[in-house]
Amino acid sequence: MTLAHTKELASAVATKLVVTQKQLMVQPNVPRFLREGDKIEFSAKLVNLTDKEITGATQLELIDAATNKPVDGWFKNMYPTQYFTAAAKQSTLVKFLLDVPTNFNSTLLYKVKAYTIDTAMGADNISDGEEAAIPVLSNRMLVTESMPLNVSKVSTKNFSFTKLLQSDTAATLTHQALTVEYTSNPAWYAVQALPYLMEYPYDCAEQSFSKYYANTLAAYICNASPQIKKVFEQWAGKANSTSSAMQAEALMSNLQKNEALKSLLLQETPWVLDAQNETQQKKNIALLFDLLKLSAEKNKTLAILKDMQTDNGGFAWFKGGRDNRYITQYIVTGIGHLLKLKAIPADEYLALKPIIDKALPYVDARLKDEYNDLIKSKVKLSGNNLSTTAIQYLYLRSFFTNIPIAPTAEKAVAYYQKQAASNWQDVSKYMQAMIALALHAKNDKVVPKRIIESLKQNSILSNEMGMYWKEFTKGGYYWYQAPIESHSLLIEAFTEIDKNQSTIDDLKTWLLKQKQTQNWGTTKATAEACYALLLNGSNWLSNDIAVQIKLGNTILNNNDSTEAGTGYFKRRIEGAKVNAAMGNITVQVANTSAKNIADSKSNMDSKNMATSWGAVYWQYFENLDKITTAQTPLAVEKKLYIEKNTDKGTVLQLVNDGDALKVGDKIKVRIQIKCDRYIEYIHMKDMRASAMEPVNVISTYKYQGGLGYYESTKDASTHFFFDNIPRGTYIFEYSMLVTHNGNFSNGITTIQCMYAPEFASHSQGVRVLVE
Repeated sequence: MTLAHTKELASAVATKLVVTQKQLMVQPNVPRFLREGDKIEFSAKLVNLTDKEITGATQLELIDAATNKPVDGWFKNMYPTQYFTAAAKQSTLVKFLLDVPTNFNSTLLYKVKAYTIDTAMGADNISDGEEAAIPVLSNRMLVTESMPLNVSKVSTKNFSFTKLLQSDTAATLTHQALTVEYTSNPAWYAVQALPYLMEYPYDCAEQSFSKYYANTLAAYICNASPQIKKVFEQWAGKANSTSSAMQAEALMSNLQKNEALKSLLLQETPWVLDAQNETQQKKNIALLFDLLKLSAEKNKTLAILKDMQTDNGGFAWFKGGRDNRYITQYIVTGIGHLLKLKAIPADEYLALKPIIDKALPYVDARLKDEYNDLIKSKVKLSGNNLSTTAIQYLYLRSFFTNIPIAPTAEKAVAYYQKQAASNWQDVSKYMQAMIALALHAKNDKVVPKRIIESLKQNSILSNEMGMYWKEFTKGGYYWYQAPIESHSLLIEAFTEIDKNQSTIDDLKTWLLKQKQTQNWGTTKATAEACYALLLNGSNWLSNDIAVQIKLGNTILNNNDSTEAGTGYFKRRIEGAKVNAAMGNITVQVANTSAKNIADSKSNMDSKNMATSWGAVYWQYFENLDKITTAQTPLAVEKKLYIEKNTDKGTVLQLVNDGDALKVGDKIKVRIQIKCDRYIEYIHMKDMRASAMEPVNVISTYKYQGGLGYYESTKDASTHFFFDNIPRGTYIFEYSMLVTHNGNFSNGITTIQCMYAPEFASHSQGVRVLVE
């Protein structure tokens, strides 16, 4: 096409048609990659675009791309020349059988040439060729097997790493390393995680109070023990430390630690910003616990709260809005928490008292309004009219029994107290705990104990997870369904009413185990968790724990190179020193604090031992098709199905070991994930055979099987990224097409929690036969 124009913009267009094509064309059918040990039928289509039949020959040359030397013999390319005949305007197929050698460790360069040998054509013989490179992947894989080490309420615990104990029976297995990590005092993770440090950009009443709550709690923690204050000074760099590297690691996000043990570099995951955000939280934590800054911040947020309180004593969500009953009750309840902990100094209470004196009559009046609405609506007062806000009010009032209820609201309060005593069975565990605490403050000797007994009977008790309730593993959308806040309140109820130290520590254990695999995302959740951990009982923050870990005959101890506060340490044993006997593991913990809690009988008293945890990571190289399934709290299983169309619709036929597939078969990959707890930031990698081509090649966010995830398709595998996986079993699928004949290693599926890498698993390695 030619365009011409004059200065006056007069124009003209001329077009001519040109066709360019080769009379003979070679189109190789090449997989995305090859894997060592595979057998493959390498094929190419030859297209004859002439008007007559042609005959000729095709040659396949294989070259090592690194050395530029022929490797046909390595790949057993026994018949590199194939003869063909192609009819006019038709195509034909040529095939070359190849065996991919082991330990090739390079990139394969292939050249496919085709040319005619018809003597009648003479000088007009035609030819074509194609040259390209194919990566040859190793059939050996670095596998990371992990086993969590969880110790609770005992001083010594034995573990058996079964797969490591059996490793000396595997002829092709070679050890790479054995890594041990342990956190002796994980209660500090809750303190490190105070999201106040994110500096919320919105000055709503709830967040303003949460900042005040966090600052006051931080001052209380900092002044509670000289040992605790020393930890904060180490984090801030004020103390001379000989292990600056470990202190720097204390300020790293859990998403950034142990990158060598994770199946994917953090920079390649969608959560890199989350990790940077959490790291910034920990870097600023020293500022949070700076006493001068604490005082200034508390005064600032207190002034904001006073300014946001309306004339009638309530609080609006944002300044200028209408007063909000829930927000007001939430703020006054938080003040009650701080008063109960004795975290508010006397001079500061004088500044806080005007807020309380205005807010309590407001919440009294709102309860009276709720009662009056029942009367106006002519509902049956003897029925169940108990609301969550009324229960919250009764709980709130349990902190201020010394301040009388407004006379006009006394009848309403008495009514709802009676309602709570009669209908506590019909509300959630969170509400039941509030009722128990409210009635306990009124010296009720019967109902609170019944509630506690009912909660005990409905609880789940685990040596690893502690004591918890099934409904807290799910959560919900409403304020009274928040699992962390709910569990924290139950700790308060058991502390006040049951007073059983062993039960309280079991409850605290579950709270901390949630922090092991999650990033607490709200100020309210972490503040309530810290409040629960600081209630009467074992003061875990003050514990100084000594740890000894025996791996067979090898002994590891925590020493000065541990992370301040948490006591986190990590040791690595090189592969040459790893042996099967190291699968026999013994963990010994001892409280070495010079001064423990008052009722502690001995520094070695296991009843006062906080929960602690760690993990052993065994890394080894093994052939893909010889890897066996790993069984961990996070388990994955993979199966292949042939998708067939029948008269009754689509039917899935399981591919068993030894079953032969055919080129063109549509394969359904079904992956099952089992998880025994709520975890966040999970990466799953599903490898595939070189003879498989995924149907979906576009990376996108998907929803399937009750899970939302991001799916990213790569040449040799498909990656899945889950923000979170709740407790349960999940099944999801995706499709592939069979493209080549041969015998192939299908690889394995690996899954790992990036936040807590000890939670990892993989499926079994299998081979795929295509005939």
